[in-house]
Amino acid sequence: MNPSWKKYTAELIGTFVLVLFGCGSAATGGGELGTLGVALAFGLAFVAMAYVIGAISGCHINPAVSLAMLVSGRMSVKDFIGYVVAQAAGAVAGAGLLYAIIDSAGKTVTTLGENGYGSGFALGLSEWMAIVVEVVLTFVFVYVVMASSGSAGIGSLSGVVIGLTLALVHIFGIGLTGTSVNPARSFGPAIIQGGDALSQLWVFILAPAVGALIAAYGYKLLNNGK
Repeated sequence: MNPSWKKYTAELIGTFVLVLFGCGSAATGGGELGTLGVALAFGLAFVAMAYVIGAISGCHINPAVSLAMLVSGRMSVKDFIGYVVAQAAGAVAGAGLLYAIIDSAGKTVTTLGENGYGSGFALGLSEWMAIVVEVVLTFVFVYVVMASSGSAGIGSLSGVVIGLTLALVHIFGIGLTGTSVNPARSFGPAIIQGGDALSQLWVFILAPAVGALIAAYGYKLLNNGK
């Protein structure tokens, strides 16, 4: 078993990479890449990290995933707290570097790939519908994580399956909320960017947490905890 500091460091690095490359693709190339390109950036970032840090920490890089693992008895309270702190720190570092890169080019930083709802997003969702969307997207994503990992999972292919699922939920959700399904991924850009992203952040903490809990208990009920 890896020492705690190694697991926490791995989660920090993994979340840093997810935010820098995922949110960075949305912030610097979103218009050219389009929804599919940005979605693939998030998915591929996860796949890359899964095969680098998966053996160290399990590659949660997402407090919602860690919450599901906690309530399913797959991790301790101590590790849960350590993971969430590391994930948040990695997300802030990733968003901070992204801001510095854009700013160094003499450009006004108008977006860091933050999440949100209302007039700034394609369909202008209401607050309550943004919550519903994020609960559903997180449920789907975390359910796949639960089923793909652990003793009854699919072994070496789990990183690919989870990464493709992350891309899938982004394809649907980018135009709605920017797709969070990950409180740390929302936290980093919101802290650096401020404004609406920060005032709306609670939605992207609460909704993924609810979705993760539904997925964890749904998996236990339907899959017999395997």
